[in-house]
Amino acid sequence: MSTAPSETKEFSGWRAYLWPVHNYELKKLVPMLCIFFLISFCYNILRILKDPLVMHAQGSGAEVIPFIKVWVMFPGSVLMTYLFTRLSNRLNRERVFYLMTSIFLAYFILYVLVLYPNRDALHPNETADYLQSILPIGFKGFVAMIRNWTATGFYVMSELWGNIVLFVLFWGFANQITRMGEAKRFYGLFGIGANFSGFVSGQLGVLLARGAYNPDIPFGSTAWEQSLFLQIGAVTLAGIATMILFRWFNRNILTDDRFKPLAEADASGKKMKFSMRSNFSMLFNSRYVLCMAVIMVSYNLVINLVEVLWKFEVKELYPSENDYNIYMNQVSSLIGVLATFTALFISGNAVRKCGWTFTAMLTPIILFVTSIGFFGFFFLKEYGTDAILATLSMSPLAMVVFFGSAQNVLSRASKYSVFDATKEMAFIPLSHEEKVKAKSAIDGVCSRLGKSGGALIHQGLLVAFGSLTISAPYVAGFLMTTIGIWTVATYMLGKQFNILSGKTRSVPTEAPKPLVIEESLVLKEQQAV
Repeated sequence: MSTAPSETKEFSGWRAYLWPVHNYELKKLVPMLCIFFLISFCYNILRILKDPLVMHAQGSGAEVIPFIKVWVMFPGSVLMTYLFTRLSNRLNRERVFYLMTSIFLAYFILYVLVLYPNRDALHPNETADYLQSILPIGFKGFVAMIRNWTATGFYVMSELWGNIVLFVLFWGFANQITRMGEAKRFYGLFGIGANFSGFVSGQLGVLLARGAYNPDIPFGSTAWEQSLFLQIGAVTLAGIATMILFRWFNRNILTDDRFKPLAEADASGKKMKFSMRSNFSMLFNSRYVLCMAVIMVSYNLVINLVEVLWKFEVKELYPSENDYNIYMNQVSSLIGVLATFTALFISGNAVRKCGWTFTAMLTPIILFVTSIGFFGFFFLKEYGTDAILATLSMSPLAMVVFFGSAQNVLSRASKYSVFDATKEMAFIPLSHEEKVKAKSAIDGVCSRLGKSGGALIHQGLLVAFGSLTISAPYVAGFLMTTIGIWTVATYMLGKQFNILSGKTRSVPTEAPKPLVIEESLVLKEQQAV
């Protein structure tokens, strides 16, 4: 079996900070970066498209988002996680990847060719009108969710692409084939692929949305509808390219003895079986995994509490579907640029130089600071005096959108470059069985639980107060409390991670050996568990 050089003496100068990769590892790293780029490219396009489709539909607005996340998104995530678990028991990892990805691509093709063009005939407008006449104003979002069910379905499947294909399938695959020593160097670089995809998808979205209506395109009666068709076409092509590259990777890279993954069988040689019950049983019986779950729920709860208010303000400033889409794609491009810079110069270096706990703490700190700024200007817009508002160089609405966008850019950039890398590293010390169970429960359900929790808070406040603006102070209170819980869970997980990954607080007395046999490294990781 081959040997892997020690990174301590191998890298120096700029390479130690920007590209700590051995030449022989390029064969493994570059294809994984490309796969990550393609999946993230699809995710970023879908993430932007889903909002104008539901928010600008008939009788709808930002109020519909909390109802979708509670009543459709969370059950959908549980169903998809159950499907993934059942398929994993019957098929190997590679076939599960192809099948799950194909389900999503088939739905998006069905939507753009059948559901969207026939939405007026498919939507139950009479039933929705009746519900709207008998329900309180706070249920406006609930009625819009039912009325525009085709857009609701697209919103859910677009969100689940991130949960299932990006986090469960790709990151689950990456965690199984990546050693701890590789992860400390690779995972920050993985963020480059995802973050650069945000810039590319954002610029593509702006380019297509600004295009004029083209009668030669056999779809749509407006420039917006043609833009939708072309962007879904780009997602389909990128998804197919992902599956082709994934197959090539399994056939040509994982057959190399240096990169073979850990066995997916128990000591008896039988393929391990998984179930939803066993997945969640491990979650509640392991303090390590429970801390990971709390962090995942907290992050998604915080993001969604702010995001609904911000998107409400953006729609007020950009009431047109096309204008809204252009602005959000510009924000996505800026996130991509900032997150790429962060992944190159901060993420990987912070983990190697400052440790896992310090790096993982960066995201809640950034969200705490930026949320104070956003809510400060939100309340200034609503409750500030005319004298104060007159001193501002922009309208109060534009000001809130600007600071909300800044909050979104910084929080998303830290998420893609720092949060994801440290979260995925936390899975590596676990055994293969624990990785699959924890991955399924945390990324498949807990992430959706956090988003649904934020939506449930918004939904309850909307029913109680009838307005996002009036409920904003309560949203801010929930957000700050959640960030506090998140910070404590991160500190506790960091202590356990250092133990499982073999780190101690003491300074080593012996210099690192120049060569480390990979089988020994794998054995140590398993024994640490």
